[in-house]
Amino acid sequence: MFWIATTIFIAAYAVIVSEKIHKTKVALFGAALTLATKVLTQHDALHDVDLGVDWNVIFLLISMMLIVNVMTRTGVFQYVAVKAAKIARGEPFAIMAIFAVVTAVASAFLDNVTTVLLLAPVTLLVAEELEIDPVPFLITEALASNIGGTATLIGDPPNIMIASKAGLDFMDFLAHLAPAIVVIMAAWMLSWKMIFGRRLAVREELKARILAMNEKALIKDAALLRKSGLILGATIVGFMLHGFLGYEPATVALLGASTLLLVSGADPQKALEEVEWSTIFFFMGLFIIIGGTVKAGLIDVFAQKVIALTHPTQDSMFALSMVMVWFSGIASAIVDNIPFVATMNPLLAELAEKVLGPTTGLTGQALYTHPTMMPVWWSLALGACLGGNGTAIGASANVIVCGLSEKAGHRITFARFLKYGVPVTLGTITMSMLYIYLRYYLLAR
Repeated sequence: MFWIATTIFIAAYAVIVSEKIHKTKVALFGAALTLATKVLTQHDALHDVDLGVDWNVIFLLISMMLIVNVMTRTGVFQYVAVKAAKIARGEPFAIMAIFAVVTAVASAFLDNVTTVLLLAPVTLLVAEELEIDPVPFLITEALASNIGGTATLIGDPPNIMIASKAGLDFMDFLAHLAPAIVVIMAAWMLSWKMIFGRRLAVREELKARILAMNEKALIKDAALLRKSGLILGATIVGFMLHGFLGYEPATVALLGASTLLLVSGADPQKALEEVEWSTIFFFMGLFIIIGGTVKAGLIDVFAQKVIALTHPTQDSMFALSMVMVWFSGIASAIVDNIPFVATMNPLLAELAEKVLGPTTGLTGQALYTHPTMMPVWWSLALGACLGGNGTAIGASANVIVCGLSEKAGHRITFARFLKYGVPVTLGTITMSMLYIYLRYYLLAR
């Protein structure tokens, strides 16, 4: 069983990284093989909390996609983009900075893939009006979506997965990651100002085109905007209070999505058709493959190796936290951060059980959220989300932006993305390491 699960896992990863076959096909076929070879039973795959599909993650993603799909009909995202360009008075760098901030903030509360899908077409429109290269703007938005998405539980799929495994809530992420992201975002924008501040310039008559745009005309359904805005706001408040109220995040999201479908008059079939089902089924297949490695003992072997390398103790996991930031950052730049975190979650859970379990007497999520373990989870979240900026395939938002840009006639080569992504990744990971050290080790003494 060990070698069967290991072979399926390694083969699936290799094919996913190669991008020769769509990752959803690979994940589903790998899951089917895991079941067919009886590494996992069907009951394990569908009902076991530790080995099977994490339905909390699945329904949270589906529900948020439904909310955004309905809101798209209002034109609000296009309105925000054009309004931001007008606030910048048509100045290219000011537009870039505002778009980056809008993207980061939106990505903290919406799926970052959805955010770039909505903003990229408008960015192309603004760049066309100003007659400037849209590529720096688009890459900046991809990077901003990954940075902003790091700040909250729902901003980036890896955070959703970490929260579900460790038993963390929305306010945990907001309290522990948002401060780091605010500082990182400010430092990044300052460095971007030094690089692009003088390189981006346009003629005055072209700025006038932007100022002449009527952003109000982009709002297609004001009544639906009011309804959806109210429900989205209530849903976000629900995320903040879900721990206090005793609800899972998926319950809050599902309540919001179903309420919006009910009051909006939207066609449920059309709304469901626009859900990114390939992503959803990719998650499901991946959960089953990873569950097979857990049951077969592969994750246990990895845990032993990590323990031997970093020597974590019940009092401190400093070395592990420092290694985790860089390891997850580099790995997520090479491999999509979603399968990476799906692999690391059970590994860290196993490690907690081996190091902390015997002395604390705790089990499950009470053990995973032990104070000694918490910096490790934050290191994983920061590294995985920010590391996705390293390459064009490091995060789903990057892939989407490159595809939209090429479709518009502006091909973003792998090498060109690296020129932007690698320095940003190295800088943000370094700042994350310093943040973890200062907040959880130096100042906590």
